[in-house]
Amino acid sequence: MNKVTNPETSATGAKKRRREKEEEQVGCSHAENEDGGILSEDQCLLSLQDELNFSDTSVALRMMRSQFPRIDQQASVPPFILQSQLYSSVNDRTQVDRELECLRRDKVVRVFKLNTGQDDHAIIFLDDYLNQVDRIVKRMEEKKQSDVEVFKWFKGHVLDSKLEPSIGHDELCSLLSLGGKVKDAHITLLINAGLLTRQLIDPDMYWFAVPSIGKLWKGLLQGRNELLSLLKRRRHKEMFLADLEKRRLRFSPLDMRFHIRDLIGSGHLKTFQTTSGLVVRVSRD
Repeated sequence: MNKVTNPETSATGAKKRRREKEEEQVGCSHAENEDGGILSEDQCLLSLQDELNFSDTSVALRMMRSQFPRIDQQASVPPFILQSQLYSSVNDRTQVDRELECLRRDKVVRVFKLNTGQDDHAIIFLDDYLNQVDRIVKRMEEKKQSDVEVFKWFKGHVLDSKLEPSIGHDELCSLLSLGGKVKDAHITLLINAGLLTRQLIDPDMYWFAVPSIGKLWKGLLQGRNELLSLLKRRRHKEMFLADLEKRRLRFSPLDMRFHIRDLIGSGHLKTFQTTSGLVVRVSRD
C-alpha cells in the first residue's frame, strides 16, 4: 500500500531541512577561534554568490555579522547589518520585515536609523550593543567622571522596555527615573556618549544611536558611489560577481562585499545568472 503524504507536513519538513542546511553553511563563517573571536573572512572564505539566497532572516543576520569588515573603528563600533543587505540575501522583503520585527520584539536585535540622508537602518545584535555601552561606562569610570549611574538606568529601564528606534523626552525621563532622580546633565551625558541624538524636526524626540558609527557614514556613501562608478565605466555596466569581489575600494573602510550586498538590496544593482557565473549590473542611472 502506498503511503499517503500530508502536503503541509512535507512543506514544513522541506523548509526545516533548508534552514538546517543554511545554518551549516553559515557555520564556517560564524565559527569562533580558540580565543573566542570570530574567524576572519580570510580564514573561512565563502563565495558571495552562495550567500544571496537564504530563506531565514536570522541565519542571514548571523552570517553577515560574522563577516563584518575588520576596520580601525571596529573596536568601538559593534558589527552592524544594513536592512538593505538583508533584502539582498532573502528574496521575500515582506518576510524580512516580519521576521526582523519578531527579532526586535524578542530583544535579539535593535534597529537604528542612520543619519546618512537616506532611508538607511542599521541592525545590531542587542548583546553587541550592550557590550558597547559597558565599554563606554568603563572608560568614563577610569576617568573618574560622575553621573555614570545614568548608563545603568539607560540599559535596565530604557533599552529594556523601549524597543522602537526613537523616544520622546518625557518618556525618556520617566523611564530613567525608575533608576533614580533624573537631571538635565544625565540626558546631556547620554547624548555626548553618542547613545542618543536629537531629531531635527522635533527637538523633544531622540533617535537611539550607535556611538562612533558616524565615522563610517562618509565611507558608506563614498563606497556606494565608487562601486557604482566602477560598474558604469564597464561595457554594459556589468561585471562578474567573482571578479568584482576581488576589487578593493579606495574611499571606504567597509569592504566590497558589504557594499555589493547593500546596493543589490536597495535595487541599485541587479544580478543574473549566466553559464559563466553570476553577473552584477547597474539597474539605475
